[in-house]
Amino acid sequence: MAALLAMKARAVALAIGTIAAAASLALPGAADAQQKGAAAAKGEQFFPVLVYRTGAYGPNGTPWANGYVDYLKLVNAQGGINGVQITFEECETGYATDRSVECYERLKSRPNATVFQPLSTGATFALTDKAPTDKIPLITAGYGRSESVEGEVFPWNFPLLGTYWTAADVLVQHLGKINGGLDKLKGKKIALIYHDSPYGKEPIPLLTERSKLHGFQLTTIPVTHPGVEQKAAWLQIRQLRPDYVILWGWGVMNSTAIREAVATGFPRDKMYGGWWSGAEPDVLPVGADAKGYHAMAFQHGAGRAKVHDEIIKLVHDKGQGTGPKEEVGTILYTRGMISALLAVEGVRQAQLRYGVRPLTGEEVRYGLENLNIDAKRLEQLGITGVIRPVATNCRDHEGSRYARVIQWDGSKWNFASDWYEADSQIIKPMIKEFANRYAAEKKITRRSCEAEMAAAAKAAPAKAAAPAAKK
Repeated sequence: MAALLAMKARAVALAIGTIAAAASLALPGAADAQQKGAAAAKGEQFFPVLVYRTGAYGPNGTPWANGYVDYLKLVNAQGGINGVQITFEECETGYATDRSVECYERLKSRPNATVFQPLSTGATFALTDKAPTDKIPLITAGYGRSESVEGEVFPWNFPLLGTYWTAADVLVQHLGKINGGLDKLKGKKIALIYHDSPYGKEPIPLLTERSKLHGFQLTTIPVTHPGVEQKAAWLQIRQLRPDYVILWGWGVMNSTAIREAVATGFPRDKMYGGWWSGAEPDVLPVGADAKGYHAMAFQHGAGRAKVHDEIIKLVHDKGQGTGPKEEVGTILYTRGMISALLAVEGVRQAQLRYGVRPLTGEEVRYGLENLNIDAKRLEQLGITGVIRPVATNCRDHEGSRYARVIQWDGSKWNFASDWYEADSQIIKPMIKEFANRYAAEKKITRRSCEAEMAAAAKAAPAKAAAPAAKK
């Protein structure tokens, strides 16, 4: 509890911009030094790291960045990616799309640049148009364009572990279950309070489709960035009196929404956040008033697995930790760690085809499109129970479409459901429709996965396989 209180104080301080140390980590010449001089070293795999440790979204972006960087350090401490050492450099975006693009343009030309993870749906939209030309893949684990699951139209996008349509679909399934069936949602009122940005708008098509199928009334209420002013939105909630409120916020918008729910008298146990609205910085500033609040999760809740213990032992206990040790195992820290793990496993998979050496972004794209992180590999990685197995292919760049519900009990997150799988019968036609629309708009010639697989089958045997993957 003491650790949680310490984290609460830190989150509040960060929210008002008083933690100078967090900002200094993102500045050139900081101790973590983004390993700037080594980033271009021959024989090393370079990971550009887009982060936002400052501004309104800093309290949420910082633990993600710490988890991401700590995992890269862990891999190096374990010998690298089959012996290939990782170098990295952070670039502070402040969650701004223009600054994200600037960071991308500055870092993309570094030798052996591996993959970009924008950590912003707006930035993902902008970089999606650039990645095919630059031949550098984008991992958008749990965010980004929902239709980019379709590898034939989006060969460089990898929304691994779940899209916003996955999250919204699972949430509706859960509401149906607790009401005795999806048919029991008929006549219910569901309000979506969303961040007025590409991110916040992503779940609307899926929720709209589900509302038509099940007969519930959907009301969508935008909140302007950064979300600290929500009086008008909650006045609508007071007047509408919905059965459920879905919160699709980020950063300070989430804790503000919970405070407004308290002021409005809306029950927190009738509030459900997306998976970027369900972490410690969202509830700790609110204290006991957040008790009962639900959110989605595509990973386990807060807590440590074997991989976290290894990070403590090989990174933090060696004085190399990126943030506070007690942060290891929190939700956003773990999510950043998972994002780095996915990138590393993409490189490792690509090495099986191209050999054990630093790889280009184009080569890493092959690895990401052929991921097979099964139960055995999850155990080797020390991440069993944290995420489900992930397997991608030419057509499916998501790899896993499961989620579950967690609930805040006033001091910690607990599971409130088992795993749900998003309904492909509903989502696949939407992916096809939106992907076709994007292809037509951008005048993209769709790949043929069938033709590529046939050509691969006729091709000469691949290069000698890399050594068996190690942790």
